[in-house]
Amino acid sequence: MYLSRAVLGLSYLWTGSINGIKLQVWATWLFYAVLIDLGDAIADELSLPFDRISLEMTYRGLYHFSVAYDKGQADDPVKYFTAQENQDLGVVKSVRKPVSQLDLSPFPAPS
Repeated sequence: MYLSRAVLGLSYLWTGSINGIKLQVWATWLFYAVLIDLGDAIADELSLPFDRISLEMTYRGLYHFSVAYDKGQADDPVKYFTAQENQDLGVVKSVRKPVSQLDLSPFPAPS
Protein backbone atom coordinates (compact mmCIF):
# COMPACT_ATOMS: atom_id res chain seq x y z
CA MET A 1 0.00 0.00 0.00
CA TYR A 2 2.88 2.38 0.77
CA LEU A 3 4.31 1.74 -2.68
CA SER A 4 1.14 2.94 -4.34
CA ARG A 5 0.92 5.98 -2.04
CA ALA A 6 4.52 6.89 -2.87
CA VAL A 7 4.02 6.28 -6.59
CA LEU A 8 0.89 8.43 -6.57
CA GLY A 9 2.74 11.17 -4.73
CA LEU A 10 0.24 11.06 -1.87
CA SER A 11 2.93 10.33 0.72
CA TYR A 12 4.15 13.93 0.36
CA LEU A 13 0.70 15.50 0.53
CA TRP A 14 -0.24 16.48 4.07
CA THR A 15 -3.74 17.20 5.19
CA GLY A 16 -5.32 17.38 8.59
CA SER A 17 -8.96 17.16 7.58
CA ILE A 18 -10.75 13.85 7.77
CA ASN A 19 -12.13 14.33 4.23
CA GLY A 20 -8.62 14.77 2.84
CA ILE A 21 -7.43 11.62 4.57
CA LYS A 22 -10.46 9.66 3.36
CA LEU A 23 -9.84 10.91 -0.17
CA GLN A 24 -6.21 9.77 -0.05
CA VAL A 25 -7.15 6.33 1.25
CA TRP A 26 -9.91 5.96 -1.35
CA ALA A 27 -7.63 7.07 -4.21
CA THR A 28 -4.88 4.72 -3.07
CA TRP A 29 -7.18 1.71 -2.85
CA LEU A 30 -8.81 2.50 -6.19
CA PHE A 31 -5.45 2.89 -7.92
CA TYR A 32 -4.12 -0.27 -6.28
CA ALA A 33 -7.18 -2.28 -7.38
CA VAL A 34 -6.80 -1.11 -10.99
CA LEU A 35 -3.08 -1.89 -10.94
CA ILE A 36 -3.70 -5.38 -9.51
CA ASP A 37 -6.34 -6.04 -12.17
CA LEU A 38 -3.99 -4.91 -14.94
CA GLY A 39 -1.15 -7.04 -13.55
CA ASP A 40 -3.45 -10.06 -13.36
CA ALA A 41 -4.55 -9.57 -16.97
CA ILE A 42 -0.90 -9.33 -18.06
CA ALA A 43 -0.06 -12.52 -16.14
CA ASP A 44 -3.00 -14.33 -17.76
CA GLU A 45 -1.99 -13.17 -21.23
CA LEU A 46 1.60 -14.37 -20.71
CA SER A 47 0.50 -17.56 -18.87
CA LEU A 48 2.70 -16.66 -15.91
CA PRO A 49 1.95 -16.64 -12.19
CA PHE A 50 0.92 -13.25 -10.84
CA ASP A 51 4.02 -13.15 -8.60
CA ARG A 52 6.22 -12.79 -11.70
CA ILE A 53 4.60 -9.45 -12.66
CA SER A 54 6.16 -6.26 -11.27
CA LEU A 55 3.39 -3.85 -10.33
CA GLU A 56 5.80 -0.94 -10.01
CA MET A 57 7.20 -1.48 -13.49
CA THR A 58 3.66 -1.89 -14.79
CA TYR A 59 2.81 1.51 -13.33
CA ARG A 60 5.96 3.07 -14.77
CA GLY A 61 5.16 1.51 -18.14
CA LEU A 62 1.77 3.20 -18.23
CA TYR A 63 3.55 6.40 -19.28
CA HIS A 64 5.04 4.61 -22.29
CA PHE A 65 1.64 3.15 -23.12
CA SER A 66 0.02 6.60 -22.98
CA VAL A 67 2.63 7.98 -25.39
CA ALA A 68 2.06 5.07 -27.78
CA TYR A 69 -1.70 5.53 -27.41
CA ASP A 70 -1.44 9.22 -28.29
CA LYS A 71 0.57 8.33 -31.39
CA GLY A 72 -2.02 5.72 -32.40
CA GLN A 73 0.43 2.83 -32.00
CA ALA A 74 -1.39 1.06 -29.14
CA ASP A 75 -4.94 0.79 -27.90
CA ASP A 76 -4.87 -2.04 -25.32
CA PRO A 77 -2.50 -1.84 -22.32
CA VAL A 78 -2.44 -5.63 -21.84
CA LYS A 79 -1.44 -6.22 -25.47
CA TYR A 80 1.10 -3.40 -25.21
CA PHE A 81 2.81 -4.81 -22.11
CA THR A 82 2.84 -8.37 -23.44
CA ALA A 83 4.20 -7.48 -26.89
CA GLN A 84 7.67 -8.84 -27.60
CA GLU A 85 9.06 -5.42 -28.55
CA ASN A 86 8.10 -4.00 -25.14
CA GLN A 87 9.80 -6.60 -22.97
CA ASP A 88 12.46 -4.02 -22.08
CA LEU A 89 9.89 -2.28 -19.84
CA GLY A 90 10.67 -4.89 -17.18
CA VAL A 91 7.08 -5.82 -16.38
CA VAL A 92 8.04 -9.49 -15.98
CA LYS A 93 10.38 -10.19 -13.08
CA SER A 94 13.42 -12.32 -13.77
CA VAL A 95 13.61 -15.81 -12.28
CA ARG A 96 15.94 -15.89 -9.31
CA LYS A 97 18.08 -18.80 -8.22
CA PRO A 98 16.64 -20.71 -5.27
CA VAL A 99 18.15 -19.94 -1.90
CA SER A 100 20.66 -22.64 -1.01
CA GLN A 101 20.84 -24.05 2.48
CA LEU A 102 23.95 -23.13 4.43
CA ASP A 103 25.81 -26.21 5.67
CA LEU A 104 27.05 -25.41 9.18
CA SER A 105 28.60 -28.81 9.89
CA PRO A 106 32.30 -28.74 10.87
CA PHE A 107 33.26 -30.91 7.89
CA PRO A 108 30.84 -30.18 5.04
CA ALA A 109 30.49 -32.76 2.32
CA PRO A 110 31.94 -31.65 -1.02
CA SER A 111 29.32 -30.81 -3.60
